[in-house]
Amino acid sequence: MKSFNITPLLCAAISAAIGFYFLSSAHIALTITVLLSALFTFSFFCVLSSKITQKKFILIEFDEKQDRRGANRICFLQIATLCSAVCCAGLVLGISAANAGKNEIKFGIPENKITAVEGILLEDPRIISNGNILVSLALKRSFSNPKTGEKISVSSSGEITLFFPQESGSKSSMQNSFTQKLREFGRGASIYADGNLRARGKDYSFNASSLHITKPASAIEKMRTNIRLNLIKRFDKKAWGGLALALLVGIRDNLDNNFTSVYRDAGLSYILALSGMHLAIIAAIITFLLKKPLGLKASSITGAVIISLYCLFAGPMPSLIRSAIMYLLGVMTILFALPKKSLSILSLSFLIQIIMNPSSGNSLSFILSYLALLGILITSRQVSSLLGGLIPDFILQPLSLSCGAFLATAGVCSYFFGTISPMGIITGLLIVPLTTVFMIGAIIYLVLDLFSISAFLSYPLSWLYKLMEIISSIAGNVPGVKTKSVIVLVSSIILLIMIAVYDYRYRKSLVKIKSFPI
Repeated sequence: MKSFNITPLLCAAISAAIGFYFLSSAHIALTITVLLSALFTFSFFCVLSSKITQKKFILIEFDEKQDRRGANRICFLQIATLCSAVCCAGLVLGISAANAGKNEIKFGIPENKITAVEGILLEDPRIISNGNILVSLALKRSFSNPKTGEKISVSSSGEITLFFPQESGSKSSMQNSFTQKLREFGRGASIYADGNLRARGKDYSFNASSLHITKPASAIEKMRTNIRLNLIKRFDKKAWGGLALALLVGIRDNLDNNFTSVYRDAGLSYILALSGMHLAIIAAIITFLLKKPLGLKASSITGAVIISLYCLFAGPMPSLIRSAIMYLLGVMTILFALPKKSLSILSLSFLIQIIMNPSSGNSLSFILSYLALLGILITSRQVSSLLGGLIPDFILQPLSLSCGAFLATAGVCSYFFGTISPMGIITGLLIVPLTTVFMIGAIIYLVLDLFSISAFLSYPLSWLYKLMEIISSIAGNVPGVKTKSVIVLVSSIILLIMIAVYDYRYRKSLVKIKSFPI
């Protein structure tokens, strides 16, 4: 059994995370200082390492023990040189990405005078609680309509939230027309909306009272929107249809609010968000269908193309993009016969994602996604060895994965949600396999529905849906742990250290065991 190694990529990713989340307000002078320190450190260790190497070769007496010590010292200096350089580079990268990802909004006119905005829809409209509509808008222009004088129009920039509150009475039909318009045009369309601006600190939202489509989306975006509307239509008026849409393509508009709250109380909200689990199921289906007819490399390339198209269709969800990047990096290791180290792939994926889309690093799903997988990679083997022999293997493997993810994310969950649900570890052992079967069944349903022979699958899918709801409801009745996030964070770190110490002592004891003479 091998434990995880501290690699240069891991050092760079950890330093980038520190720079991104804790030093984002650092002045540019600090960044330059760190970069210069990195160059100085790199040069210093290089010179020192070269001097020791020269000294080693001019030794006249070849003492084996001394030679081994010298080799170890050189190796340590080389590793220290590389790690110190990449740590400084990662720190600079993290600070730069954090500043690049900041949403600086410039209206061009006083905020209290804005009566209309125009911009491009950055995502598909979402229907949230009580039927409210929510979209993200990239500002192009802001408008002011004073009581006297002409209408003022100025260029604007930044991203704001466009909000269509629920109306009652005669205006409810107006809201329905908003929903229909936004769904039909979808992401990429340019819109003009009248209303009023609301500010809460540096966060802005715009309450719209009317909506006009000024420019339709591109042909590709239109095709994507039509496919989404077709999927919604296929699963419409089915009790389990909302869950199928959420799991397959991330559309949660039709998901029952009660079902969502039940999953949240049971600590299973991560299942409803597109992530590595969902992508792994899709990738497994692709591999199963294509590996034999195409071979390993061809099926990997085909799978990479399909996964890329799937992410383009589902939208820029941070946890989904993380999984896709890791999948593509895994394909590269196959194509170029590179060593496949999961921790290095995770670290490289983090660096790539904050470079490509710095703003996604501030998303909670982004943070939880990386922490959960980091916890799994670091502790799952140790938990398996700790509980090995006490629990059956078919339960031990998923339990060790759940424990690793829970320990790594407990502090963050406690900080944002005020409570943690350890019961989700146990419940996930039942819900995750059922969710996998449900997703496969929903995909088969879609394929058979093209030939109008899918009706018989509706009953088992409905039964699975009710079973998952019942299990989650029972788990949700178990109260979560409410305490200060600092206590949860410290406790989880102590547990992780204890697991690491146990693993170290266990491996050390294996080395000391001598074989009996035959």
